[in-house]
Amino acid sequence: MNQRKKAVFNWSGGKDSALALQKTLQCNEFEVISLLTTIDQESLTSSIHAIPLEILSRQAQSIGIPLHTVLFAKDLTNYDDKMRETVEHFKAQGVTHFIFGDIFLADIKSYRESKLHPLGIEVVEPLWDKSSAEIIHEFLQSGIKTKIIVTQADLLDESFIGKELDLNTIHQFPDSIDVCGENGEYHTLCYAGGPFKKEIDFSILQTKKITYDIRLDTGELKTFEYWQADVVE
Repeated sequence: MNQRKKAVFNWSGGKDSALALQKTLQCNEFEVISLLTTIDQESLTSSIHAIPLEILSRQAQSIGIPLHTVLFAKDLTNYDDKMRETVEHFKAQGVTHFIFGDIFLADIKSYRESKLHPLGIEVVEPLWDKSSAEIIHEFLQSGIKTKIIVTQADLLDESFIGKELDLNTIHQFPDSIDVCGENGEYHTLCYAGGPFKKEIDFSILQTKKITYDIRLDTGELKTFEYWQADVVE
């Protein structure tokens, strides 16, 4: 019997992450020793999804895998140093692989490999190179339950915040967006089913509009607006 490879699973708290983790645990090739989540050191919420640390911790407890968090400055100036420290921490425990829930964004996969390969860590992508239609079908069959907590404001309006991601909601999406939100159209919070042994209760206190100024590859500075749920236990 081959020994399982030690791995860290990069956990966002959302649907692709939960589906990729479920597939990883089912294949039994890896021993996932920890979930890893990046946290904004000011707000103590996860990057992009803005899930509070308390709820991320409860997700990990329900799954039964320890959560390791890395706190970053909002401007990410300490990102490389922090990630290098994190990799060394896990390599000392015998970890050889980092697992992610990306689907098809090649530049993101290449970026992860460019950062991790020089440090002696292999990148694993259980959902990679499938179509969004295939992935959303797998997700709906997985039993994982999730709600939308962030939307890109010009693509999905405020009414989508708090909706269960099911066939009814998916049929309301405009044709112009990726059904999995792989281009950042929406983000979710998973709370039951799949790898979760116990349902996680949470409430949406309010919905707020936030803006990000992002410099494009062309050098142009573009402002993106999002609807974001204030999630509480």
